[in-house]
Amino acid sequence: METFEVHTTRREELIRLTSALQELVDARGWRDGALVLFCPHTTAGLTVNEDADPDVAADMVAAMGRLLPRDAGYRHVEGNSDAHIKATLVGPSLTLIVAAGRIMLGTWQGIFLCEWDGPRNRKVWAQWLGQ
Repeated sequence: METFEVHTTRREELIRLTSALQELVDARGWRDGALVLFCPHTTAGLTVNEDADPDVAADMVAAMGRLLPRDAGYRHVEGNSDAHIKATLVGPSLTLIVAAGRIMLGTWQGIFLCEWDGPRNRKVWAQWLGQ
């Protein structure tokens, strides 16, 4: 298993991981199989979405804020229930196909860590499932 350290700088943001993950695949010589990613945090998650236009990530953060405002009368004492709910909606894991040494993504897609309670130091675990 590989561990990535991701340092976030805002309370809510999407951090691009695609290049770093492809570099990992290249460095390890992985060719055909699956790369499983897991985010071991309750207020962050992982997603695949458009990476061609950064406004999409900004719109996703803004939309989540409208759907789940930070101060909506939640009972959790730490005051970050919105982040827990957002992380649940996004999800903690991804399984990515790797073929001929390339992570298979659609034309506009990228891989993101979704931070909902930063800034923080986050981890992403990566496990290779080769043929």
